[in-house]
Amino acid sequence: MNGGGRRPLTLLTGLALLALAGLAVALASGSVPIGAARLPALLAGGGTPLEHAVLFQLRLPRAEAAFACGGLLALAGALMQVLLRNPLADPYVLGVSGGAAVAALLLMLLGAGAGLLGLGAFGGALASMALVFGLARGRGDWSPTRLLLTGVVVASGWGALIAFLLAVAPDAGLRGMLFWLMGDLSHAGAPGSALLLLALGLLLALALARGLNVLVHGELQAGALGVHVGRLRLAIYLIASLLTATAVTQAGSVGFVGLVVPHLLRLLGVRDHRLLLPAAVLAGGSLLLFADTLARTALAPRELPVGVVTAFLGVPLFLYLLHRSGNGRG
Repeated sequence: MNGGGRRPLTLLTGLALLALAGLAVALASGSVPIGAARLPALLAGGGTPLEHAVLFQLRLPRAEAAFACGGLLALAGALMQVLLRNPLADPYVLGVSGGAAVAALLLMLLGAGAGLLGLGAFGGALASMALVFGLARGRGDWSPTRLLLTGVVVASGWGALIAFLLAVAPDAGLRGMLFWLMGDLSHAGAPGSALLLLALGLLLALALARGLNVLVHGELQAGALGVHVGRLRLAIYLIASLLTATAVTQAGSVGFVGLVVPHLLRLLGVRDHRLLLPAAVLAGGSLLLFADTLARTALAPRELPVGVVTAFLGVPLFLYLLHRSGNGRG
């Protein structure tokens, strides 16, 4: 891997410790304070019934959902940036979140429950994925440029439908719809399936890591080295889209994580995808863990949309590292 044998282990260990720290902060913070020193005893089954209920029924599932969603988005962003050969690509650039949003907002207008809302959002994301791929492929082969243009146009169409639905929505439901569009983990579903899909997606992506390392240098070079470019691009598209659909189902449209995390890792010199992909999962999960904790505690008892917090946290850090990277090249 890039940087020798010791550096990858150091990076992954540091990111894993950061994720554990984010989990501890998320479990300890809230309207019912729980000291960090008491967490091991509570996790072992001790504590009062109130502490036990708060920890295992409210905070732990939400923290797991936050980590899963952040990891899914960061991994999907890393794959999408290779597929489109654009470091500014993010998981939503091809309209997956737009299809999910239209389906979710329609169900909100119809008064559907949270379970049906998640299924509808996942179905809308899959429908958008199939639509973009079908239009981009047409009657022949497809290229990253054709895929990007098709995705941007379809995403614009979804955006128009979203604006229409918000315009006709009753005032009583408008706040919930806006929170979903900005990203909200307060109604996240059970995190088990998202964590399982995150692990499966990471394993599949790691199996493609050699091809990803070659594809970033161009399709001609990848083909010359024996990589079946068409199959690899299709696999990347399917995996990234399914990861994005799962994340959107969990928390709505949480922006910025899928863009900034893989790009920051590349700015820090992480180029080998055997290291970049697991590092992106840990960093993305940690970012959303801290962001969600801040979103529900900064203005307690009111909550902020977690997507707003990720932008507040990520933008200055991203600009700083980009500026430092530019100075280093100079």
